Amino acid sequence: MILVDTHLLIWAAMGSPRLSEAARAAIDFPAPPPLFSAASIWEVAMKSALGRPDFAVDPRRLRRDLLASDYRELDVTSAHGIEAAGLPPHHRDPFDRMLLGQALSEGLTLLTSDRRLAAYGTFVHVV
Repeated sequence: MILVDTHLLIWAAMGSPRLSEAARAAIDFPAPPPLFSAASIWEVAMKSALGRPDFAVDPRRLRRDLLASDYRELDVTSAHGIEAAGLPPHHRDPFDRMLLGQALSEGLTLLTSDRRLAAYGTFVHVV
């Protein structure tokens, strides 16, 4: 099962040309359906409120559209936070670290476009 990184979620929802063909194929045809993290919606809400142009999307609509497209939402748990806190400091973004912690805790593959996350190992798939 795959957990989709925040930027890939945004790009997929917006039909952005930044979404690679490999990413689109991984997102569009998995069985079971892909997961998105509650932390990703929180990240979009926070960074959109700060005026970040790369997060210029309504988090309510993004969540609604993802659920309508058969994505499944993954809640954040304390176990995820503990796993994230124990990760080596290859990457400092707390939202990415939470996604990594969730993927590790749940035995998921994190699908991302962020090459820096590849340093965490084989459970990260960079597209």
